Amino acid sequence: MITEHALLPVIPGQQEEFEAAFDQARAIIASMPGFVSLSLSRSIESPTTYLLLVEWETLEDHTVGFRGSAEYQQWRSLLHRFYQPFPVVEHFRPVAPGR
Repeated sequence: MITEHALLPVIPGQQEEFEAAFDQARAIIASMPGFVSLSLSRSIESPTTYLLLVEWETLEDHTVGFRGSAEYQQWRSLLHRFYQPFPVVEHFRPVAPGR
């Protein structure tokens, strides 16, 4: 299992529009092979920053499967216009078990 981590810096004043677009985009990513789960959280201290965590079965499910798909282009057209600057995405592998 791989966790994709991205801090999403949303342009100030566009948070509500971003959240509405994300509600639409959620179904796109959830339909992809290898998708496990996702969460989107909004920072309390910096309310224009969101934390996106997506769990994938493999790294390639995200980097090749999703990013190389037509569905990614839909995701991109819904969400990428909200970011300033564009977010850095990193992938993490568990090293210690959860609860």
